[in-house]
Amino acid sequence: MEFQDYIAWCEKWIFEMVRVTKPTGSIFLHNIPKWLTFYASYLNKIANFKHWISWDAPTAPMGKSLQPAHYGILFYTKETKGAKINELRHPHKRDRKQGFLLKDYGGKKDNLHPFGPLISDVWTDIHRIKHNKKRDPHYVKITESKLELTQPNYKIGDIFVSFYLGEVVTIRDKDWEKLKPYFIIPEPTRNIDFEKIKLKDNPILPEDDIITITNDDRDCLQDNLALFQIQKDNNNTAYIPNFNF
Repeated sequence: MEFQDYIAWCEKWIFEMVRVTKPTGSIFLHNIPKWLTFYASYLNKIANFKHWISWDAPTAPMGKSLQPAHYGILFYTKETKGAKINELRHPHKRDRKQGFLLKDYGGKKDNLHPFGPLISDVWTDIHRIKHNKKRDPHYVKITESKLELTQPNYKIGDIFVSFYLGEVVTIRDKDWEKLKPYFIIPEPTRNIDFEKIKLKDNPILPEDDIITITNDDRDCLQDNLALFQIQKDNNNTAYIPNFNF
């Protein structure tokens, strides 16, 4: 396909993607930076730019140039106002051996948020196990064992949280005051530098048979929930079958 034909084709599916997005919806496009610059020039005419997310992930060398070290994710909303966007927080990143905070906050440790910082527009790839003994056939596949360790629809009290490998990995910033009583928080706050906050005993309550949907959409999807059941292929890899609404 010629360059201009490719760009024209991209503009067609981008237009359709924006058209079918509800007014309060968000739009994410993933590609290498080269192509995202063309996508963005078109999207700027029909949608509202929010962020260029830099996904820190290794890529192949490109010869006499800078070594590419990230992919991009364009974040747009359909309308300028009214989009439903929640500020999310993730746990503080720590040294794997000693457990100290990776980032040096200097004299500002007393002002740290106990759970962790807000998610920014720079994302880090999930570490891939490279040892042959433990290596996955393909890191994109979701194996049954991994699926059992991932509970994205658990509740603490009446608040949904993302739960992975025994820890809460993301919360909505606006939910923190309600979630705080369920955590053991180091005192004084500056001790977070070397001491993690911990969940109190058994505060997590599973929300059975839910596959990450919003409360607003639950009633609309009630009759179609069977389409979301996890299935397995011959390699014992879990997946969600294709479906159309």
